[in-house]
Order: sequence, then structure tokens, then C-alpha cells
Amino acid sequence: MYAIVKTGGKQYQAAKDDVLIVEKLDGEPGAKIELSEVMMVSDGKTVKLGSPYVKGAKVTGEIVRQGHAKKIEAFNYKPKKNVRRRWGHRQPLTHLRITDIEAGK
Repeated sequence: MYAIVKTGGKQYQAAKDDVLIVEKLDGEPGAKIELSEVMMVSDGKTVKLGSPYVKGAKVTGEIVRQGHAKKIEAFNYKPKKNVRRRWGHRQPLTHLRITDIEAGK
């Protein structure tokens, strides 16, 4: 059984015991998280599609750890003007282990 869930503006395919790396969710490691924006649920034989979400469906998970992505570095300059700007960004991420998928109605 797997489901397509939406979190952080992105969609992820989740199956039981998968570890998803998603945009930062509030909570400490070990905390339970419930994702209710389930767009599709499939058990291998039947598929339930939502419009936009499947009613009553939810995916529960446990936060494994909080972390950051690799650093993205960028550089701007304007030739002949002595203008240079360098910056970086590390996106905060959450590692989420899927513990249960409920199909809903």
C-alpha cells in the first residue's frame, strides 16, 4: 500500500516504513506527525483518487531527525563596477519515517 501526500508544497510517494526527506516540520525527533493532505491511496488492486484530497485518508509518521540540505552557493557580480556579492543557503529538512497509512472512505 502506498499514498501520494502533499507537504511543504511538494508531493511525495509514501509507503509503510519509508523514510521521506521533506521540508521542515515542527517537532522534535520521536514526535508523531499526521499528514492529512492525501491525494491518492493505492493498495495494489484499487486506487482512490481525491479531488483534491481523499476524504478520511491520513498518513502518520515519526520524525527521525531534523537536519539541513547541502549548501547552495551563489555569486553575483557586475563587470567594471567592482560590485561582487556572494551568499549561501542551507534548506532545513525533516527526515520522516512513515508508520501507517489509512485509506479513508
